[in-house]
Amino acid sequence: MERIKQAIEKVKKQNQKAGLSTLGGKRKPDNIASNDLADYSYTNTKTVELDPAYLEKNRIIVYNQQDVKSTIFDILRTKILSKMQENGWKTIAVTSPTQGCGKTVISVNLAISMARYNDYSIMLADFDLKKPEISKNLGIITKYSIMDYFDGKVELQDMLINPGIPRLVILPNNKAYKHSSALMSSRKMTNFVEDVKNRYSSRIIMFDLPPLLATDDAIAFLPNVDCVLLVVGNGMCSKSEIEESMRLLSTKNLLGTVLNKSDDEWRGYI
Repeated sequence: MERIKQAIEKVKKQNQKAGLSTLGGKRKPDNIASNDLADYSYTNTKTVELDPAYLEKNRIIVYNQQDVKSTIFDILRTKILSKMQENGWKTIAVTSPTQGCGKTVISVNLAISMARYNDYSIMLADFDLKKPEISKNLGIITKYSIMDYFDGKVELQDMLINPGIPRLVILPNNKAYKHSSALMSSRKMTNFVEDVKNRYSSRIIMFDLPPLLATDDAIAFLPNVDCVLLVVGNGMCSKSEIEESMRLLSTKNLLGTVLNKSDDEWRGYI
């Protein structure tokens, strides 16, 4: 774990010397939090009930608010929302250097925690088109793939799912897409992100992306989002892989790095 911290700090110092910032320039905040939250009635959105035992098995701990470890995600949520509101950001991508870091588990837990913060509604979109896993982590059976929408076969509202949690909708995917990088960098994708971002002023959209070094999908998509969260799995990435990921994100609004699968024990606050 120490080498991971050293790698991150090394790249941060290099970026500072080069005049780069991991937080980007600030601008006047938009009205992210507003009174249009009452508009989310889910009359046109399919609602499913989640299985708490299944979620626990898949490490979705925030669903059970009695789990002391869920506090970790509440702290992370507060830090992220504070920075996003400060800068007027409404879209966030979650990625990792390599596979196996647990970025999707982090995305799902964080999205649930954010949805419980009453000022915001959250859309969690599975944009790991090579290996979609959000539906599997939640135990949701989906009828459509994201390509059904982009091919004009289905409306967006027919794909969205409310997992029984107020202010949270899931945009799932049930099928891997071979030619995903072309879609991720297309004008069609840019228009889609702008559309969902502007529909509600109180909505934050979180995109679960593929690992940075496994495919070019994430790099192709990142210009569409306001900020990025990097998930590093303890023991899952080499020092050079972390440094290369930080380099690739050096010109992006990097919110921070989450160290997942840590050996440190969380004792909570009593």
